[in-house]
Amino acid sequence: MTVLNSAGRTLLTGNHLAHLVTLNADGSPQASIVWAGLDGDEIVIASLSNRQKLRNVRRDPRVVITFETDRLNERGLTEYLTVHGTGRVTDGGAPEVLQELARTYIGPGAVFPPGPNPPPGHLLHVTVDRVGGVGPWADSQD
Repeated sequence: MTVLNSAGRTLLTGNHLAHLVTLNADGSPQASIVWAGLDGDEIVIASLSNRQKLRNVRRDPRVVITFETDRLNERGLTEYLTVHGTGRVTDGGAPEVLQELARTYIGPGAVFPPGPNPPPGHLLHVTVDRVGGVGPWADSQD
């Protein structure tokens, strides 16, 4: 397991959308844009329903998540974080995580999910195996 450094943790707890890639049964990639946060050293993503990304992770836990920043490095390249990881899905807890993430992605007074009594949903926990990209969080350049 690799732990994100402070620059990676700061990026991940900002409002940068995550691009999550999982593997379909035929080996083809499945991409989703999601909200992501941290739970200790794991990345956490919430879903109110049993989406394809979750079914994929239950079958094959390999995932890649990328985050693009709005910063340019000294060579003029946009900085981005790439996380190669291992996912696991747990049941329940999605509304609480989504509400917390909504404060980051929508704003301090956001209420999400809207409406009363949302389903318990599922959480995708990602253990970080390798970090790359362009920026101060990168172990290597991807």
